[in-house]
Amino acid sequence: MKEFFRSIKFKVILCIIFLLVGMGVYTLTNEGRAFLVSQGVYTLFEPILSVTSSISDSISANVDAILNSKEYYNENQELKQEIYDLNEQLANYESDKKELEELRKFVGIKEDNPSYILSASCNIISKTSSDPYCTFTIDKGTEDGISLYDPVVTGSGLVGMISEVADSYSVVTTILSPDISVGAMSVKSTDMGIIQGTATESINQLTKMMYVDKENTISVGDTIVCSGNSGIFPEGYLIGTVKEVGIEETGLSAYAIVEPFVSIDKLTSVRVITDFEGQGIGNNS
Repeated sequence: MKEFFRSIKFKVILCIIFLLVGMGVYTLTNEGRAFLVSQGVYTLFEPILSVTSSISDSISANVDAILNSKEYYNENQELKQEIYDLNEQLANYESDKKELEELRKFVGIKEDNPSYILSASCNIISKTSSDPYCTFTIDKGTEDGISLYDPVVTGSGLVGMISEVADSYSVVTTILSPDISVGAMSVKSTDMGIIQGTATESINQLTKMMYVDKENTISVGDTIVCSGNSGIFPEGYLIGTVKEVGIEETGLSAYAIVEPFVSIDKLTSVRVITDFEGQGIGNNS
């Protein structure tokens, strides 16, 4: 029985009864009955009319929600799609913006180094799992003019070199790795050394400039570039910034810890310099 009194059916019946009572009061008033009587009746039924109005509003809202639920659902889906489209446009905008900035850098590099022959943009299609040196594979190979030992770059700086090449893909070993050596020089002091990664430094995305003269004048903050004496990497190409300078444990030479200009672990694309003036000339160190 309690369920009946709580049901929508009972509330509707109650509304109808209150409506009929209200109509009776209205009729008595219009037929010229005493004002005080109608006022008293209204006062008597005012709480009931208030509850009735509340119930009526609630029923109306529920009925509206039921009748228009499909329309609300469709509107909700449309709004979700609009949000998705706007987010996608924003993501594409950011991607296009970065690509444009990178192209502008390469335009400047080409103007300063007209002998450079650059590949088309190469997408990184896989990264070697759990490799502290961030070795990765790109979607370009010999069919695209890429050869073994070609330098791999971005507009910001040197990334590494091609260590394995096939028709349609290539493997890139980065400057974080001890498997490659890059002749390097401080722009400010002109002191030279060899960039060669270590397991210790690669954890922090750093590399090491080794075999530096003990009497060097390299300072923290100096810019390090390719010396060009190996014939593998183009002279003057940016490598990174000096973060620390010290003497090796042997006491025979100094070193510099270098932070690459390129965030190698965050790369999604690179370019390959397939030819440049001085390529192949040197001792291949």
